[in-house]
Amino acid sequence: MSTEGKVITCKAAVAWGAGTALVVEDVQVDPPKAHEVRIKMLYSGVCHTDLTYLYGTGKGASTRPFPLILGHEGAGVVESVGPGVTNVSPGDKVIPLYLPQCRECERCKSPRTNQCRKNWKTNMMGMMADGTSRVSWNDQQVRQFMGVSTLSQYTVVADISVAKIHQDAPLDKVYLLGCGVSTGYGAACKTAQVEKDSTCAVFGLGAVGLAAVMGCRAAGASKIIAVDINPKKFKLAQELGATECINPLDHKPRPIQEVLKEKTQGGVDYALECVGNPTVTSEALESTVDAWGVCVAVGWSDAGPINVDVDELLVGRTLKGTYFGGCKGADYVPVLVDKYMKKELKLDEFITHRLSLGEVNKALELLKTGESIRSVISLW
Repeated sequence: MSTEGKVITCKAAVAWGAGTALVVEDVQVDPPKAHEVRIKMLYSGVCHTDLTYLYGTGKGASTRPFPLILGHEGAGVVESVGPGVTNVSPGDKVIPLYLPQCRECERCKSPRTNQCRKNWKTNMMGMMADGTSRVSWNDQQVRQFMGVSTLSQYTVVADISVAKIHQDAPLDKVYLLGCGVSTGYGAACKTAQVEKDSTCAVFGLGAVGLAAVMGCRAAGASKIIAVDINPKKFKLAQELGATECINPLDHKPRPIQEVLKEKTQGGVDYALECVGNPTVTSEALESTVDAWGVCVAVGWSDAGPINVDVDELLVGRTLKGTYFGGCKGADYVPVLVDKYMKKELKLDEFITHRLSLGEVNKALELLKTGESIRSVISLW
């Protein structure tokens, strides 16, 4: 029986408040309105952004709205579309995008940024463009995290917040391109613009950092130094392209930036900070060579400001940030899916656990303790 035009009751992992465990509830998902798409979500991940939003105590924590459904990294199939939607149709395989691409604004038309701001304010408040959510629980509105909410069996997103992908793509693998892998890979290839035969350092070997390693290798870097305090991640980092792995704890009390400068005769050309830690960002910047070193802050943090000595910049270094790896999602995510299908991009190696929706809190704990790179959560 067709569900088009009807309210759908389904399972979703609801966050009722900051610092609380997620609860799998029966929620109601409304039909899509104009320029909206309702998706049957099949797979989702959780990443440190979900973890920080739920448990973080830093900037903005006290004003984060609840209840909401977390998740912004997932894949599914279009169930129905609202009036005016032309870019996808029911049955299409898609990846929702927490960063839209309207293709019409000045930013979308510029090659210098991927920062489309259409629907931005409402999405960041967990709402659709009209200021309301399409999800409810017992007539109570439930917000949609970043306008997406992939930890739900059904979700509704704006038509500018969805990437149509190859119909043969395995959704339990390519869901990773909804956030982690695209962010890290793009940070290296698009934001840093790593050059052939350059030297790179990647700080933090979660999914984002490992993808950054992979991006550095794809760009042709000759030396890629992976930095993490968890040596269990070193083997995978080397498989993805790291030429050397360093545990900063092995060199205490010597600062890691001094170690890297010594190993590279003055500093790396590119440093990518994928932890989301202001102190590590400072260390990453200081590990780059003066005159032309580039440091990219990739990981999200609510821990406060970065302490930067202006002298580090005056000599020629560049500190820059990136969001979603500089990727224009509707255009670039399908390209990355095709790369994976051609075996030019690795994804399988990132998946360390397979869990059910009922085990979503276990997925968060595995991520928090560093025992997982990514858990794929089957929503059905």
